[in-house]
Amino acid sequence: MRATVVAMLAAFAGRCGAWAPPRAARAARIRVYSRPSADGVALELRTLKDHAATVKAHVLARGGAEEAAASVDALVELNERRAALQKERDAALATRKKLSAAIGKAMKAGGEDVDALKHEVSAAAATAEAAEASMAEVEAEAGAALAALPNLLDEATPDGRDEADNVILREWGADLRKIGEDFRWHDDLAAGLNGFDPEAASRVAGARFAVLRGPVARLERALANFFLDEARAKGYDEISAPLVVARSALEGTGQLPKFEDDLFRVANHGVRGEDAFLIPTAEVPLTNLWRGETLAESDLPIKLVAHTPCFRAEAGSYGRDTRGLIRQHQFGKVELVKIVNPADGAAEAAALTEDAEELLRKLELPYRALQLCAGDVGFSARQCVDLEVWLPGQQAYREVSSCSLMGDFQSRRMNLRYKPKPTADEKKPRPKFPHTMNGSGLAVGRALVAVLENHQRPDGGIDVPEVLRPYLGGLEVLDAPPGK
Repeated sequence: MRATVVAMLAAFAGRCGAWAPPRAARAARIRVYSRPSADGVALELRTLKDHAATVKAHVLARGGAEEAAASVDALVELNERRAALQKERDAALATRKKLSAAIGKAMKAGGEDVDALKHEVSAAAATAEAAEASMAEVEAEAGAALAALPNLLDEATPDGRDEADNVILREWGADLRKIGEDFRWHDDLAAGLNGFDPEAASRVAGARFAVLRGPVARLERALANFFLDEARAKGYDEISAPLVVARSALEGTGQLPKFEDDLFRVANHGVRGEDAFLIPTAEVPLTNLWRGETLAESDLPIKLVAHTPCFRAEAGSYGRDTRGLIRQHQFGKVELVKIVNPADGAAEAAALTEDAEELLRKLELPYRALQLCAGDVGFSARQCVDLEVWLPGQQAYREVSSCSLMGDFQSRRMNLRYKPKPTADEKKPRPKFPHTMNGSGLAVGRALVAVLENHQRPDGGIDVPEVLRPYLGGLEVLDAPPGK
């Protein structure tokens, strides 16, 4: 059974995250599926049988193969097998208890041969032990298989198979776009400011790393500080978080087990006996701060912000975006994370997205917001809005933030709960799973690229956006040195 389930899940070919097969290859093999609503449906073994058809439909809607959808039925079978083993174990334990009591009475009475009863007790104990061991194996297999299933989709997520089916929700600053072939790329502009040294980065760390100097390094720092200050003004609590996390933390937020090839594992360090990894995003440590805890309803909402370097191996991006700062193994990002009451999930997600959009408007950067379709939304997300900023050098929009609502997907994986307040109808309410969400506010490296390209001057200088000038000592223009 285990090999069958693993093979089925390996066949899951949807995007389910930021790392996807090439679009042309996916378009050739993926049908577009509609699906029923998943409102009120949870990804849990206890109720999976009742909602198997819905879960399978959502796997298919994401672009999963028929074999991957069939893994849901295999999970139902595993859970039924676990239940049968539990009954077998409990029955054997009950028999052992009953026989042990009979032996005690017989020995007190004296004269009765209890050897046969002792033999039956030993047999019952062996049966219980074997059932317990088999049950542990089945539970481990079912848990691993369940962890490989992507989140269910929100009704706000449209049907579709790839980025071509994403829906443009709104655009801002279209009239501000620099259109034409005369605009320079960010790497040329940064080099012209003596602020970009890819050769030095290559000598130190290899490909897909960057060394920034002088005014460009200061501009990067100004962006990060501006983003943090804006988030704090909106009620986010600033966190300085670890850059190394345990395997279980990445499993909790959904990067593992599916995307291990895109992570940097720390070979000579472990966390409580687990593998350790460099963080791919501050979402991981921030969301896991209360893993395994039960919060009070009054603790919600929790709003967190952190600026960290992020580390990604970019395993599936060979040959893509090799120029400049667009796709790096290490990049700075300011991350926004919320943990909220489920009733407030949609409104809080919209507010988080607006917080990220406002940053782009204040920087006077043309952008558009896209609702990702079922075949393009991330593995852990129920819905996602991508913010894409206009880059004059490429004459294209590129992602600068991805704002995702996870529902209870991550809180279930982390066993994070909250205890609702008592009501007249429910005086002792049971703990519930809160909803989580996150988004870049913003990706500092991509924002730096956008500022350089959108605010470039014909002489190679950069007009500093007004909101950044206080962070640069009032500087209004980054001037290119003479001869540049």
